[in-house]
This record gives sequence, C-alpha cells and structure tokens, in this order.
Amino acid sequence: MSAESFDRYERQLVLKGFGNVAQMKLHNAKVLVIGAGGLGCPALQYIVAAGVGTVGIVDHDSISTNNLHRQILYSTNDIGKSKAETARLHLQALNPEITIQSHVVKLVKSNVLKLISSYDFILDCTDNFDSRYLINDACLLLKKPLIFAAVSDYQGQLAIFNVSDEFGVAVNYRDLFPIPPKPGEVPNCEENGVLGVLPGIIGTMQAAELIKLITNLKGALINKLLTYDLLTQQIYHIEISNAEPGSYPKPSMKDFENSEQVDAAVAEIEVAAFKHLLEEGNTCIIDVRELHEFPKLNGFAYKQIPMSILDEDSLNGISETNVVFVCQHGIRSLHAAELFHDQSDLNKRFYSLKGGVARWKVALKELELIL
Repeated sequence: MSAESFDRYERQLVLKGFGNVAQMKLHNAKVLVIGAGGLGCPALQYIVAAGVGTVGIVDHDSISTNNLHRQILYSTNDIGKSKAETARLHLQALNPEITIQSHVVKLVKSNVLKLISSYDFILDCTDNFDSRYLINDACLLLKKPLIFAAVSDYQGQLAIFNVSDEFGVAVNYRDLFPIPPKPGEVPNCEENGVLGVLPGIIGTMQAAELIKLITNLKGALINKLLTYDLLTQQIYHIEISNAEPGSYPKPSMKDFENSEQVDAAVAEIEVAAFKHLLEEGNTCIIDVRELHEFPKLNGFAYKQIPMSILDEDSLNGISETNVVFVCQHGIRSLHAAELFHDQSDLNKRFYSLKGGVARWKVALKELELIL
C-alpha cells in the first residue's frame, strides 16, 4: 500500500479488527449501485471514500431541481445532467485511486443479467417495485449478494439477501414480499413525499452493511430486516425466513431470454409531443388519478379512469388510435401504459405524459392547456 493510500484510509486502517487485510478486501471488491438518487448518493459517497476498488453506477435519469434536497452528491449547476455520469465525475474527484464506471441505461430484463454479472455485490437503491423485483430475481439467479434499502413516509428498511447465515440459510426479497403490489397500490416518494435526511440515513446504513459484508465484520443484516423510524429514532429488527414453497415463482434464465419485446419502451412523451398529439386528433387522454386529486384537467377532453379500477377492459369503446395516460407525477400513468402495451390486438399506441401534471403544469399553461 502506497503512502498516499495509507494517508487516505488511515483512520480505518488503525481501527481494531480492520487493518490492511480488510482494506485489501475492499480494494478487490466490485460493487454495482443501482440508482443514483436519494439512497444511492450517500451510499456511493461512503463506499467510494472507503476504498471499494471498482464501483459501477446504473441510472438513466437526469438531475432535476426537486432532487437536490436529498441527493446531495449534486449541485444546482448539475441540473439537467445525467445522474450516473455526474456522480461518476464527482466521486472520481473524491477518490481518484479507484475505478468508477457509469451505466447510463434503464435497467430492464434484457440487460440486467449482463450488468449484474460483472460485479460481486449489488446495492438496490431504486425507488419502485418493478426494479426491486427485477434486481432481486436477477441476483437470486446469479447468486449475487444483494444489499436492499427502501424508504417510505418517515421509515426506512434495510436487509441483506442471497447470503447464507451460520445455518446455511439464505433468503431473498420475495421471501419477505412474495408478490409485487399492483401498479399505484403503494405510493413512492414522488407521490408520498420524503424528508431529505431519511434516505441519507438509510443510504449510509446501506454502505455500512456493504463494508461489513465485504470485510467479514460481525453483525451484518443477513436474513434480517432493519426498520428505522425517523420520528422516534427507534430501530427494529425482524428475522426473515424462507417463504412457503410455491409462494412465488422461482426465476429462471428463460425469464430473461428474448426479452427485448417485453422491454420495448413505453413512450414517455414530453409536453411538445403531447401538444402535437392533441392537435393531430385521434387521441384519447386518460387521467388515472383518483377522483379527489387536484388540479383538475381543463382545456381538452379527457376520461378519468382511476388506477384503482383500471383493468384490461377499461379501453372498451375507445376508438382513438393514440391513448395518453396522465397522472400527478408520471409514475402511475407509466404503469397504466405498460398494462396495455403488450395488447397488440388493440391496434393502439400508448403513451405516458412524462413527469405528470405536477412537473408540467407550468409548461401546459404556456401552451394554453390550462390546468
């Protein structure tokens, strides 16, 4: 170890039970962080500072103003830039001794196995159930240790999956939650809000669990779920056991093979494209928000079919070729578009208004589509 490296890691090198052996384990580890947002930013900063030798960052999103209260790796000058690439640049400046790779792609079935296979440890720092189950199933199939974290309201959760305990038992995310919730059933941070400090706390805990796992420090949350309550500062632990056989489908390679058709992107349209479809005609707008949600839409005809009752028969009687789903933040509308995406017999094109009403209301007003 060079003198510069010793200076950099001195405070952990002199720590009892750590030393050079643990530091070399960190240096030799390859870690993939999926999601460079509220959880990913603090997790990335601490694992990079600790000296993890190879770090990959997966995120296809760009930085927006409403990210900055919790995603403190970024600054106002970074708005509009790629999260993964901007994170890489900032983190490389923090620790130029390690290798950092950015993957500016959306994680889908057709690329998840290839991305994950190149790394030893996976951190799930995503904020939606589709990604969590996809990451879990891929890690289960490839036998990759998975450090999971999530936040909701004033609580955070943390666990380690796919690592055997002293009894040889290993659990995964589906042992905790076997079946994904229905689209829109559980609101995420965009829908529910979040205090910026909460993902900071949980993301830092996630980095700590990774370091413990890599260096064989005792107390890692293997087969345990930690729940943290921000309001009371209380922490709870529960043991996770294997679910009953048949509780959930076991992933197989066939699930990920020939999946390009499944992953074909549902079009998320910007406001200009939305305006063009309205002018073109032959377009049906469907508001999938619940009836009590505001602001109400004005300026164009639309149907309101709340996500809670939307099903495969909801489009019966709709003759338009283009169907644009709208919601508050673009989350539920994307799920709605995906629900009908594979029904090619409908002979329709499905879209989701990117960012939803909350993000685009000012732009829509400028286009004289008053909300």
